[in-house]
Amino acid sequence: MNCTIDNQIVLSRAPEGCLAAHIGPFARSLSKQGYALDSVHRQVLLAACFSRWLNRQGVRLRSISSEHPSQYLRYRARQVRPDRGDFAALQHLLSFLRAEGVIPAEIVSARPLTQTERCWRAYEHHLREARGLAQATIVNYVPFVRNFLIDRFGDGAVTLSHLSALDVVRFVQRQAPRLHPKRAKLLTCTLRSFLQYVRYRGKAKFDLAAAVPVVANWSMSSIPRAIAADQVRQLLASIDRRTAMGLRDYAILLLFARLGLRSGEVVSLEFNDIDWNSGQLRVHGKSGERNELPLSTEVGEAIASYLRRGRPQCASRRVFLRAKAPIRGFVGSSGVGSIVRHRLQRAGIDAPTCGAHQFRHGLATDLLRQGASLGEIGELLGHHSPETTKIYTKVDLDALRTLALPWPGGVR
Repeated sequence: MNCTIDNQIVLSRAPEGCLAAHIGPFARSLSKQGYALDSVHRQVLLAACFSRWLNRQGVRLRSISSEHPSQYLRYRARQVRPDRGDFAALQHLLSFLRAEGVIPAEIVSARPLTQTERCWRAYEHHLREARGLAQATIVNYVPFVRNFLIDRFGDGAVTLSHLSALDVVRFVQRQAPRLHPKRAKLLTCTLRSFLQYVRYRGKAKFDLAAAVPVVANWSMSSIPRAIAADQVRQLLASIDRRTAMGLRDYAILLLFARLGLRSGEVVSLEFNDIDWNSGQLRVHGKSGERNELPLSTEVGEAIASYLRRGRPQCASRRVFLRAKAPIRGFVGSSGVGSIVRHRLQRAGIDAPTCGAHQFRHGLATDLLRQGASLGEIGELLGHHSPETTKIYTKVDLDALRTLALPWPGGVR
């Protein structure tokens, strides 16, 4: 006899076993997260089958563990062709049951840390608590230190007093050629920071930071790769704003093109960051500071259109949400980066890069050509140092030509 779950899912038989009473709420939870009806049906059917198997195995509700889904799927594979989404579906079920307090949270015994792990974790704590560095900086520093420690000590004992200048030089010589010049410079900067920390801790007699080789990375050696204004217009015009995804992507690209926001700033944008009355946008910068930017009519209308007609219902306070289930804010910058790449490809635009930063460069270039000062551009882009903004003087080629000296003897 058929059984209807949550007024939308029809099963050939009623659920049995210890999870039977929780399958309906599980279906409603999936629907709220934005899963399509066929996906909800598949996950609910799998949950019902899992519940019957638990019943046959004599497993009680409070005894369900993370081992049971794997055991069940091995049993199921002998009868039904497995689907690659089956394990994820059962993980969704267990996560739902734990969140509802139906089954206890799994206690995972922590693996003992190696000496290398303890060392780089202590350095990470120092950067965060003692030096107060931004999380983005810490994320860039720690992998270099971890690789350096593994390269020198492996899985054995970490004796920092045994480090030598030769260890440092050899590591840089091996790693630097594989990296972009900016990353190589970051590597040497990180090593100096770590070795100063080692001496601060009293683990080294000599100043090994002085032994870190200098990697050539000339200031302003390249021209910023900026997307052209006509390419921006073409890209924005190519977006179909009759769809929810089109409304979202159009608003995001306008924030890049008109305000020069970074990917992370767009990702972290929340409702209370928009002051509609004063026309201001509060942006969370790289180091956690907040910058107030003017919200133009064009950008404000694009965001408002997305919020009214494109944004799914969701408890998240983030302005921009993923289009696929589970519906939530973007986890990181890669999400909006993929939007840029996808939209450029669909529009057939041969842009300088596939990333979002080219819009920031493009905005600065246009403002400079329109007569804006470097100080005004730096303030809009949130630059801490005027030196960061100076690189845009290289892209105004027309102005630079007026400074060029005539070739001796004339043109031949």
